[in-house]
Amino acid sequence: MPSLSPLSFLVLGLIERAGEITPYELKRGAATVSGLWTLRHDQVYRETERLADEGLLQEEREEGGRRRRVFRITPAGRRELERWLQQPTAEFTELRDPGLLQLFLGADPAALARLQLAAHEERLRDYEQLADSLPPHAPQGPRLSLQAGIGHEREWVRFWREVQRSPR
Repeated sequence: MPSLSPLSFLVLGLIERAGEITPYELKRGAATVSGLWTLRHDQVYRETERLADEGLLQEEREEGGRRRRVFRITPAGRRELERWLQQPTAEFTELRDPGLLQLFLGADPAALARLQLAAHEERLRDYEQLADSLPPHAPQGPRLSLQAGIGHEREWVRFWREVQRSPR
């Protein structure tokens, strides 16, 4: 069995939903999980190539023009994704937040709170707009994931407002 990471499953899942996709389109499509999982440009190319080498993706290269690479999930890739989806995780999320790290290490709380509050308010608006744009028949998974993101951002907004109001 190949060694697969959450990134691997993100790539497999997005490609399965798309049917077939180029790495560029995959990166653009990853915006749908913005804030849920970060997918860097270089990771897209490395991971699609690795998954194709493992037999989990099928790659075709266009004959003419830009010779774009197009990927599809293979039956083996679909089995691996399904196996992973059937095994709920108990893994806890590591909180790796640069703002909290700066706060911990002594940054000016008021200055930091002002910037962090603006960033989290913007992300909250983005999530709420995305949730409002989901069609009524959208799958439950994306809707629930967005609800979690909205709740998460609401808590960050509450926290940074409190830091901003706190006396020094």
